[in-house]
Amino acid sequence: MHNPHHPHVLPVRDGVSPSCVVLPTHGRGSMLDFLAQRLPVVARDEWCQRMWAGDVVDERGEPVAPERPFEGGLRLYYYRSLPAEPMLPFCEVVLYQDEHLVVADKPHFMPVTPSGRYLHNTLLVRLKRQLGLPELSPLHRIDRDTAGLVMLSVQQRTRGAYQALFRDRQITKHYDAIAPWRADVVFPREHVSRLEESPQQFFRMQEVPGEPNSHTRMQVLEVAGSWARYRLSPVTGKRHQLRVHMAALGLPLRNDPFYPVVNDPPEGDYSRPLQLLARSLEFVDPITGDSRVFESRQSLCLL
Repeated sequence: MHNPHHPHVLPVRDGVSPSCVVLPTHGRGSMLDFLAQRLPVVARDEWCQRMWAGDVVDERGEPVAPERPFEGGLRLYYYRSLPAEPMLPFCEVVLYQDEHLVVADKPHFMPVTPSGRYLHNTLLVRLKRQLGLPELSPLHRIDRDTAGLVMLSVQQRTRGAYQALFRDRQITKHYDAIAPWRADVVFPREHVSRLEESPQQFFRMQEVPGEPNSHTRMQVLEVAGSWARYRLSPVTGKRHQLRVHMAALGLPLRNDPFYPVVNDPPEGDYSRPLQLLARSLEFVDPITGDSRVFESRQSLCLL
């Protein structure tokens, strides 16, 4: 039943937490009418089946029948499902776990959280299922295309202390990247610019004139012919920041499917992973006061 401190009144099932939709203040018809119209990706008949199975409940934990009249402002909880989900031939590795934190080493191509075509084959759902941690939540995210470290909070009670590390820039993040080498681009360097969503392609970011809102520290680690290994250290955390900043220098990351042009591989093609790796995380633990340094076990191939 409803617990005011934990409004997600459906339990985690097979690693999947329930989704929530809030009914608008005004409406008419039945609950089934609303769900079928608001979330049409699920067929009306399937919504009906879910409701009769007890997989749709209100914020009080009461099952919602299809014919129940619309109630403005009410929260409904339900389980998301996908008719078909791409399988990923890769596995994450848990590098560290205690009562507050989990640090995982994520492979390329795996999303951190459910979105689009991915639900069960996401890092969060897999770890919830594997570790039996229903409150597990990512403290930050990296792109599906990017491999490397992801830090997750185990319990809601201490989550805010770790979230503050990212908000207050008290955590140091280093990435490795493979990109072209150009002698005319001087390193080390600080790259500062304003990033905004592209109006033509919402999933891409672009540099625009205006007050800077992104900052990356860059250095070269090694050079081999026309390619180099770079160390990229984001000071800010804008979406696709490292990829856009390198492309803006005329040094797009190897196998980048979005920058400088969209060249997304077909579904199931894992032959060209983006050469970007979240290498390390360094911070002082706000709960224990210990210095923490985590390193990915993965590596990028320069040649």
